Amino acid sequence: MNGSEPELINYYDYSDWYSEHLEPTKTPVEVVEPCDPTADEQLFHICIAAISLVAMLVLAVATRSKNMCQSFRRGSPSILNPINFLDHTQNRGLAIAVFTLLFCKLCVLVIHPVPLPLTKDQTPALKELWKILAIFYYPLLYYPLLVCGTLRSKLGYVFGSLLAWTHLAVLCWQKFDCPKTPEMYKYYSLLNTLPQMACFAFLGFQYPLLLLKGSDSNSKSSEDLDNDYYKEYVKSLLKKRPTKTSTTSKDHTSLADRISNTIKSYMYKPQKDFLLPLKLVISGAVSFMAIYQVMLLLICSVIPILHIVRAGINEDIAFLLLGFDIVLHEDRQEVVKIVIHYTWCLEICYICAATLSTVVSLLMLMRSMVLHRDNLKVLYKGRIYNEFNIRRKSRVSQFGIVNWMGFTGSQVAVICLAMAIQTVMFFFGFLVLVFLVFIPILYGQNLLFLQILGMLWPLWLMLFLVVAIQHVTAQFAFVKKDAGTRNLENRSSLFLLSYLLFLLNIVVGVVVGLLRMAVTALYNIIHMGRLDISLLNRASQSFDPGYLCYTRYLKMEVSQTHPVMKAFCGLLLHSTGLEWSAGQRIRDAEEACSMQSGIPLVHQEKRQHKASTARKARYRWHLLLTLVNNPSVLGYRKHFQSPASDSGINGSFNRSSKEGSKKATDKAAASADSPETN
Repeated sequence: MNGSEPELINYYDYSDWYSEHLEPTKTPVEVVEPCDPTADEQLFHICIAAISLVAMLVLAVATRSKNMCQSFRRGSPSILNPINFLDHTQNRGLAIAVFTLLFCKLCVLVIHPVPLPLTKDQTPALKELWKILAIFYYPLLYYPLLVCGTLRSKLGYVFGSLLAWTHLAVLCWQKFDCPKTPEMYKYYSLLNTLPQMACFAFLGFQYPLLLLKGSDSNSKSSEDLDNDYYKEYVKSLLKKRPTKTSTTSKDHTSLADRISNTIKSYMYKPQKDFLLPLKLVISGAVSFMAIYQVMLLLICSVIPILHIVRAGINEDIAFLLLGFDIVLHEDRQEVVKIVIHYTWCLEICYICAATLSTVVSLLMLMRSMVLHRDNLKVLYKGRIYNEFNIRRKSRVSQFGIVNWMGFTGSQVAVICLAMAIQTVMFFFGFLVLVFLVFIPILYGQNLLFLQILGMLWPLWLMLFLVVAIQHVTAQFAFVKKDAGTRNLENRSSLFLLSYLLFLLNIVVGVVVGLLRMAVTALYNIIHMGRLDISLLNRASQSFDPGYLCYTRYLKMEVSQTHPVMKAFCGLLLHSTGLEWSAGQRIRDAEEACSMQSGIPLVHQEKRQHKASTARKARYRWHLLLTLVNNPSVLGYRKHFQSPASDSGINGSFNRSSKEGSKKATDKAAASADSPETN
């Protein structure tokens, strides 16, 4: 035992432990607490619902008193029977804003913990019930915003301005108090609310402008048939157009012209003499809003999760990968860097997929708007079979009415579904390109996919040679050019070569089949959001429910809103009104003269009786000609009953029953005592 003093050990010294286990300080994850705005959601909806109800009652009383003063004229607007706000010539901005608001609210209530704002019950068992009730509640809540504009009264404009600015003020107040929410991304609720603010602001400025213009400025356009659009459309049809002489043939069109024409085919340019139906315009606007909402939902539901996953990666990931026999690197710090880099690549792939899906959806929407106009022009000319492969006429039907009502909703739903599918498929495609092609080439590792393709080089070389041999021989050995014509020659050699390459063409056919599947899937995925084209061939179009809905909607639209028909009806009503007013003024003047002179105007009465008799005869003759040329309208005559099987089939006379048709026509002509009987 030596005399040296024992070394003192400080058991409270942790300097070595800190130096060996030093870890970087991590930024704490931001936790967004639930926020209750000062303007309570439930209280606001109770108040605004009450205000809307009071406004509707006041408008009902005002409209009823106005109609009483006008002797309840037919077609007068009311809160339950407003002016046809989906007609061609109505105020399009109001309808588009209200429909867009409804769709934005639908996007909110799908993910909101309390779908119905009138209650705060968050019971999971009742959540689906609240969603169903909310689907009925929001259309009723925003219906006054639509009625106030369609009634065309100053009181309605005042109430519309009040409701729009109230909605906008409270919504801005709530988002100013609580800009962040715990659902998905912290700013998702704010970004989702921006379109609603824009719609309320538009309505808030539109109603005061209508109020300043006054209801007198809209008196000429209060009736749809009195609008000048239909007359201008007919004038544009009757206008002589200069014939265009093309100096260059279509076969020699340059590549630049083809690219320019392709780009122009996706650009919708408004035309003065042609307006799209308001239903199609609403569908386009709401579809654009659907693209924005779905893109926002796709980004905000995935990207924040990837950020959290990347922030939580540490050295334990190396042990997790080792359990699956995956060794990225011997150093665990390098493994962490590699995994973080791969996670970043994963995020980039998803963002690129969502962006590509958005761009494709916008391009398809732009192309659809162009084709809507082209299809309507074709149907206005009566070319139904050439366009839709349907041998039926444009007429009202039960399925047509149902599809007309549901077309806008179907279009928006299909676009949302198509964007989700496109994003998933594009994401998988980018993953294959990045992780199996680009990254292995850049780092020179994990070239398994490329090695498999390289091992099959004899197959690719054989396929290339087979296809090249067939093309070369077809060009120089089997095609004979003589005097500008092409003929087939060397038939025996052609038959022999077809026999020798039979088995090789089977292998080529396998590759062609795989390419066909890929191209068909890609085409259907890209065009899935469009209802104006069918994803099936022309013979099977009737099995495509989306395309069938579109065709029935167009036929219903054409049968009821044809511009030529409306122009004719407007001119007919206008001429009838002028004739009646002129006759009434003449009769009033004659009665006044007879009252002053005390002499009865016998000759004038006889002339008036003869004129009325001649007019009735002329009306009868015109009616007879109309019924003979259009037997399909016989069933619409009053006091006339004729079975369709006896008189006509599909708008044409049944030749097997000439006598019955003749009797029916004589009976119809005999019943035409005056033009008012029609």
